[in-house]
Amino acid sequence: MVRRHRAKISTRWRRLHPGRQALLVLIYLHKGETYAEMAARAPKLRAVLRKAAADGHPYLVVDGTLILIDRVKADRPFYSGKHKRHGMNLQVIATPEGDIVWVSGALPGSTHDLAAVRIWSVLRELEAAGLVVLADKGYHGVKELVTPYKGKGKPPSQKDANRAHARLRGPGERANAQLKSWRVLRKLRCCPWKAELLAKAIHLLQVRGLQAT
Repeated sequence: MVRRHRAKISTRWRRLHPGRQALLVLIYLHKGETYAEMAARAPKLRAVLRKAAADGHPYLVVDGTLILIDRVKADRPFYSGKHKRHGMNLQVIATPEGDIVWVSGALPGSTHDLAAVRIWSVLRELEAAGLVVLADKGYHGVKELVTPYKGKGKPPSQKDANRAHARLRGPGERANAQLKSWRVLRKLRCCPWKAELLAKAIHLLQVRGLQAT
């Protein structure tokens, strides 16, 4: 069943084979740990950035994602103008290979990605860790992140740089697909603020799975 599901959603970059993935989830289910208990042990930003620097990653990738929620149009704080949907904003930092390094807390979907990384002190921690971090144009304007050139009529050198930037950033941005491959995060029909607990719990499951390989 796990193998068929993974083939259906095309998650070829996962390091765990289907049997180990199923075993990992069953272990947690057997222990009866709640999402809140698992989320509380999710990796903290400062610690994971220091580890990423120690591991010698050439760069990291930060990208925002919208977790859809069951809300009506009147709920403006949750409405994302970028995605034209209601949801919760999560910030995800990943390795160049697409492995999740850290997942932020949840903010209403109307929150801009750049505002979100500032709220969660991501920029300050990145500067302290001395890491190179790539991001898309939505994060343009801060020195802690490497973003593509903006504007029309760019010279060939800037167009080439943007293409190279996209190639490097692309695999890392697939980390968001790892979160949304879990059915519970495809559309929340519970309290929107539970998006944070669910995402962090899923991240912990994935971290434990990588450590078990």
